[in-house]
Amino acid sequence: MGELQHVDAVVVGLGVGGEEVAGRLAEAGLSVVGIEHTLVGGECPYWGCIPTKMMIRAGNALAEARRIPGLAGTADVKPDWAPVARRIRAEATDSWDDKVAVDRFTGKGGRFVRGRATIVGPGRVRVDAHEYAAARAVVIATGTAAVVPPIDGLAGTPFWTNREAVEAERLPGSLLVLGGGAIGLELAQVMARFGVAVTIIEGSERVLAMEEPESSALVAEVLAREGVSIRAGVRAGHVAHSVGGFAVTLTDGQTVTGEQLLVATGRTARLADLGIDSVGLDPTARSLKTDERMRAADKVWAVGDVTGNGAFTHMAMYEADVAVRDILGQGGPGADYRARPRVTFTDPEIGAVGLTESQARDAGIDVRVGHASLPSSSRGFIHGPGNDGFIKLVVDGARDVLVGATSAGPAGGEVLGALAVGVHAQVPIGTLRSTIWAYPTFHRAIGDAVRSLG
Repeated sequence: MGELQHVDAVVVGLGVGGEEVAGRLAEAGLSVVGIEHTLVGGECPYWGCIPTKMMIRAGNALAEARRIPGLAGTADVKPDWAPVARRIRAEATDSWDDKVAVDRFTGKGGRFVRGRATIVGPGRVRVDAHEYAAARAVVIATGTAAVVPPIDGLAGTPFWTNREAVEAERLPGSLLVLGGGAIGLELAQVMARFGVAVTIIEGSERVLAMEEPESSALVAEVLAREGVSIRAGVRAGHVAHSVGGFAVTLTDGQTVTGEQLLVATGRTARLADLGIDSVGLDPTARSLKTDERMRAADKVWAVGDVTGNGAFTHMAMYEADVAVRDILGQGGPGADYRARPRVTFTDPEIGAVGLTESQARDAGIDVRVGHASLPSSSRGFIHGPGNDGFIKLVVDGARDVLVGATSAGPAGGEVLGALAVGVHAQVPIGTLRSTIWAYPTFHRAIGDAVRSLG
């Protein structure tokens, strides 16, 4: 056992949230040890947000080219995955090398340790033979891993998760996707646009089951139009693999086949084998519960996916800011999750913030709903092909404020910004009604949705 080393803070997990916490604490003059067993930066820059959006950008370019007939002439579209794979390697991931990220952290004064951490007691963290005693803070930011469901026959087969899909240098001729959530849908649409025959298997009655039913219906319609087969309301009962690929027997007795199988059935917090029981936390919990300052236990903070407040980079960064201010005694607002924004980067994009209509009704809110069709708006009419979308507003009628909204369309994630401000700031509907919405923009449809409230 090496000598016990005394520091101010230990950050376990250097994904986007952990790296932000560790870097800012080091810049503030604290002695900080940052521990990561894979790549500094975590899922987002290497297997998530950045490379997948590069893939989506490429797929969207193909879709736009195919919309040229009737708009701007003719086009001969020939998909080629090679430049996409090269861009991911060269521009996004440095071939999955985190030297730049490590140097960024150590350049701020932090000490980087590569390895798996175990919390062995209050303020004590061990990595291999080395142990660190943190006087001020231990921060848990270990993120999530892809859920691999216990489907008969699945274990041991060469299935993909999002990581293998992102790293692929060539695409299969056909793909089965288990899961109709954001990850499954985004990757399914990209690959379909590159010529892959895609079948999505979703256990719920609809894809994007956590979003508005209108969002589910819209995405399902667009994907079907693009040749994607969706099997909703059934689950995979058995998986078989052979030289020819995968065969998945569904719970309705039917079998679907594909060259490759992508498992996109959700994410699970990395808490097992972390030793959090030594500080009074439950290692079997689905997530770590925190207070509004991101405190999970005495001198223990948690940020990012492990808190269960949304597996999004922007949530990890938000929580990191709250935790850093608390550790440094800087005060400021605590975590407020009323206006959590989220975007599914399909085409059309599905942006949403706050409560869905169903969630609002379940909470006992006096709900009023506003709706506007994007194709019926001036900008939607101008846009033409690819203008699928809508704006939906969920209003607390008693308080006359916005509590949730969905922005679906070609720029759904961007239009969401105005709606997120509305929910977060509890902007009165009267104020939204009198707002001047620029013409002709997609966001002007927000005004149409407000007027539909009556």
